[in-house]
Amino acid sequence: MRVLLVEDSKRLQSYVAKGLRNAGYALDVADDGEDGLWLAESNDYDVIVLDLMLPKIDGITVLRRLRDQGIKIHVLILTARDTVDDRVHGLNQGADDYLVKPFDLKELLARIQALARRSYGLKSPRIILGDLRIDMAARIAARRGEILDLKPREYALLEYMAMRQGEVVTRAEIEAHIYDERVEAMSNVVDSAICLLRKKIDEPGQPSMIQTRRGMGYVLQPVATRLPEAHG
Repeated sequence: MRVLLVEDSKRLQSYVAKGLRNAGYALDVADDGEDGLWLAESNDYDVIVLDLMLPKIDGITVLRRLRDQGIKIHVLILTARDTVDDRVHGLNQGADDYLVKPFDLKELLARIQALARRSYGLKSPRIILGDLRIDMAARIAARRGEILDLKPREYALLEYMAMRQGEVVTRAEIEAHIYDERVEAMSNVVDSAICLLRKKIDEPGQPSMIQTRRGMGYVLQPVATRLPEAHG
C-alpha cells in the first residue's frame, strides 16, 4: 500500500518514514503543504498522513483543497494541536482520523492500516481466500495453516491483490501501490515479482491462485483443489 507523509520536521519525518518502510509500505514524503498538495493531486495513495503546521500551505488548507476537488483519499491528521476544538475542526474539514503528537508508532501504523482497509471496503484485518489466510494486523499469510515465508514486498503485493480479490489488477496499479521507487517503463519487475510470489503461495501440481489476464493484468482468487486421479 502507498502512503504520502506530509511533515516538515526532518527528525519526525525520518522516524515515521523508517517505520512505514519497515512495515512494507511504499512511501512518498513532502516537506511542505505545497509539495504535499501537488503529490496528493498527482498520485493514487491509500492514505495521507498530514501535519497541520506546515510551511507554504497549512495542513487544513491542503485538506480542504483536496476535498473541494473530490479527492477521496483517506487522510490522517498528525499534529501537536490537541484540543477538542482542533480535533473537531480537522474532522469537520474532511479528515478521516486524528492523532496527536507525541504518539506511539504502533498506534500510527494500526490507524493507517485501518484507513487503508476502509479504502477497499474491508472491516476485518483478516482476509480468507479458500485455504489462504492473510492477517493484515500481524502482516503474515498462511496456506492450509502453514505460515508462508514472504519478504516484506512479497507480502505487500499479496496483501494488495487480496484486498482486490477477484478484480483485474494492472501492472501500473501494482507499481503505484507497492514500489517506493518508480518502476522504469517496459520493466519486467512486476512480472518477476508475481512469478516469485506464485512459487511461495501455490501448491505443486495445483492451479495458480494468481491468474494472468493477458494484456490486462492479474487476478488473485481461490482455486479448487485438483484431486489426484484414481488408478486401477
